Amino acid sequence: MIADKIKELREANNLTQTELSKKLGITRSSVNAWELGISVPSTTYLIELAQLFHVSTDYLLGLPTNNTIDVSQLSEREIILVYELVDYFKSQK
Repeated sequence: MIADKIKELREANNLTQTELSKKLGITRSSVNAWELGISVPSTTYLIELAQLFHVSTDYLLGLPTNNTIDVSQLSEREIILVYELVDYFKSQK
């Protein structure tokens, strides 16, 4: 699962295994092992991959993701309106 994601992201960004390994400061054989599913990246490299490819670590790990909305700058009334809109859109399905 993670092997496929890494390869897919690397290819989508037109990077060779060698180029990706240089960006991460590791060997090409490490990248190759990740893509073949022989090994998995450490937590540090998962974070670096996520930042490099602008994805979440959950995405790399194949975990379900939930969309979130930051409402911290909204008033209570605005937050209520957002929830009402979400409920409305759910009811339309």
